[in-house]
Amino acid sequence: MIATINPATGETIKTFESASSSELAERIARASERFREYRHTSFEQRANWLRAAADLLDAEVDDVARLMTIEMGKTLASAKAEVGKCAKGMRYYADHAEGFLADEPADAEAVGAVKAYATYQPLGVVLAVMPWNFPLWQVVRFAAPALMAGNVGLLKHASNVPQTALYLEDVLSRGGFPDGCFQTLLISSSQVEAVLRDPRVAAATLTGSEPAGRSVAAICGDEVKHTVLELGGSDPFVVMPSADLDRAAEIAVTARVQNNGQSCIAAKRFIVHADVYDAFAERFVARMRDLRVGDPFDSDTDVGPLATEQGRTDVEKLVEDAVSRGATVLCGGQRPDGPGWFYPPTVITDITEDMPIYQEEVFGPVASLYRVGDIEEAVAVANATSFGLGSNAWTSDPEEQRRFITELAAGQVFINGMVVSFPELPFGGIRRSGYGRELSAHGIREFCNLKTVWVGA
Repeated sequence: MIATINPATGETIKTFESASSSELAERIARASERFREYRHTSFEQRANWLRAAADLLDAEVDDVARLMTIEMGKTLASAKAEVGKCAKGMRYYADHAEGFLADEPADAEAVGAVKAYATYQPLGVVLAVMPWNFPLWQVVRFAAPALMAGNVGLLKHASNVPQTALYLEDVLSRGGFPDGCFQTLLISSSQVEAVLRDPRVAAATLTGSEPAGRSVAAICGDEVKHTVLELGGSDPFVVMPSADLDRAAEIAVTARVQNNGQSCIAAKRFIVHADVYDAFAERFVARMRDLRVGDPFDSDTDVGPLATEQGRTDVEKLVEDAVSRGATVLCGGQRPDGPGWFYPPTVITDITEDMPIYQEEVFGPVASLYRVGDIEEAVAVANATSFGLGSNAWTSDPEEQRRFITELAAGQVFINGMVVSFPELPFGGIRRSGYGRELSAHGIREFCNLKTVWVGA
């Protein structure tokens, strides 16, 4: 079902019908036709449209943030911050896209040419399959570079954020992008394969679960179409004896419960050296216990509801299973009474490898706490996962910093800070966290054909 359901109350606000096959075909045709002309627009014109859309986001921040909070439960404060981040990301690509995609000259004489260079050209129609947890930012970090590169976009958003999805199409249109440049497809997951196999669709990007990523990759592999996948994560947060424990514990809480604990780059496994384990655990648990769970529209709320009822059930099962096998809950661990899909900030320890929580991603405000004896064990536990998205390490020792940068198996490592996506830095993972990169110059080039040009006499 495609519907807005308020996760704080469980109330269904609005439902939508999936697009018919004929409607879907018409939208793909519109995108394909638009690309033929749009690819020849100038960087200056695209930038003007994107900056205008960013201005609209700034002007409409209150309404957009409220919409996101109603649809997926993030606190209103974090929703407003997300809108601001999207406006910043749009302006970043408006300012830098032309430079990122400038022709790259080669040594013409060495290859026997009068002129030789590589040039970036747009691929065409790109399908974006996006999740609900950052319903605006996840899409903008694809759409801004893709549109600036001269591609056109089709969006299949998560079925629980349809109004945010429709707003994205609307705000880009009002910014000035021509009809067909970016379209929201209100379709079910079962309709995605038909879009991917349509010969007019050139590539796809997906942010979401591992099963969804495997499905899209398999279909696009069969069609020999380019994909970028950003999947799950079970990011480690390593704390060594030389770390500033107060600062580390403070940031650890934010890193775990940001977005109500529903972030693929949230720190999920807290790996602490034995020499400072007790001191860190005391600080961390106290801060987690003090967080206020409640109405996401209340300015005093730190953690709102999980976005879906099934999401909360999945978190509960992982915690309950771990406890039944001998794990210890240091705080939280029990859902509160009342309506809505709330779950308290939770810290759990004494976790063993036979527990599913050891390997699986916990998509909610649950922190797993591990004690290790040295840096070798810290790295081993950090890498004992099939994921490899982000990683955090806290140490003031330069040699330990070097080792973590070198040895942590992840697409990103943040030393003495939490993993955050910045427009200026490439974003993506390795192993079962996916492949390809978003953001920075690398992100805009993902959906370009790097064409070699050789001109003889």
